Amino acid sequence: MNMDYIENRLKECLSEERFKHTLGCAHCAIELAKMYGLDEQKAFLAGLLHDCAKCKPNDELLKIIKEELKDVDEGELQNYKTLHAPVGAYFAKTIYGIEDKEIIDAIRCHTIGKVNMNLFEKIIFLADKIESYTRDKNYSDEIKKILTDNPGEKGLDMALLRCFSETIHSLVRRELKICKTTIDVYNELLDKVKNI
Repeated sequence: MNMDYIENRLKECLSEERFKHTLGCAHCAIELAKMYGLDEQKAFLAGLLHDCAKCKPNDELLKIIKEELKDVDEGELQNYKTLHAPVGAYFAKTIYGIEDKEIIDAIRCHTIGKVNMNLFEKIIFLADKIESYTRDKNYSDEIKKILTDNPGEKGLDMALLRCFSETIHSLVRRELKICKTTIDVYNELLDKVKNI
């Protein structure tokens, strides 16, 4: 399956704003892959597909999770904004023919993260939060400054900690439930950053 086909299909099934975000994430993923010496083409593809299920109705996402996916934790179902991640990983495999486990796993954990994320998963998670096409410029600039001021995986963990902190604050402000995994990842990152 070629990139043109994937982009055209995404353009059809995502809203205009979501497609714009998708392209932003894919291009940011390339930048981060360059920075950390990872496969740029693979990063672009993961960024491109990370939200491939985002514009599906929640009841359809829940139906797919119930019928097709057995590894979705109950806590992940508490917030409708995270439902598209497991379904997106499923679509990447079944609709888009992606066989690369690293791409599938990065799509799967781009919303709530996971403990012990690998470098590739971290950059896709971060690209989703800081792409410059639709995300807040001040926030993106703040995170990018953390990365440039702190080279290597140390800076990446510091940037991720800042993102998880902001996510948790936002969920608290909106009185939304927080998945236990998100708390676990925050605690893991906090330990790593404090021990640097």
